[in-house]
Amino acid sequence: MSETTPTPTVKTPSSTVSSPARLADDTSQGRTTIAASVVQKIAGIAAREISGVYSMGGGVSRAFGAIRERIPGGGTGGANIAGVQVEVGEKQAAVDLDIVVEYGASIVELARAVRRNVITAVERMTGLEVIEVNIAVNDIHLPDADNDEEIPTVQAARVE
Repeated sequence: MSETTPTPTVKTPSSTVSSPARLADDTSQGRTTIAASVVQKIAGIAAREISGVYSMGGGVSRAFGAIRERIPGGGTGGANIAGVQVEVGEKQAAVDLDIVVEYGASIVELARAVRRNVITAVERMTGLEVIEVNIAVNDIHLPDADNDEEIPTVQAARVE
């Protein structure tokens, strides 16, 4: 006796998806697609969750990000995630991160923790296989750098 009731199954994604949204699930009950900007946001949030990551992006992208956040409507959208670039296919994703590390943190251990957290978050939330997470450490944040107004002024020469 054969079963006549259809059961929802996950099918292999179709290669006809032409938008930046990627096919994550295609069943008899409907289709689920995930935009690359969603993967980008997930990766950015997961990277920032790790203690020792001060901020994301290089100096220029952080500066533009700060300006963009002050413009009404400028702080929204996937392209505004400083320091996070993603390539998303139908089944896989690759992530590139630019981070600034707190002074004193072990960069190698921090990178491992960030990589592990990003892979776990993206795979769990999207179902995409993360094939690589490349991390570039662009700067180290010094504790004294927060007090920009307390930078000592240049004193007069000691010898006249």
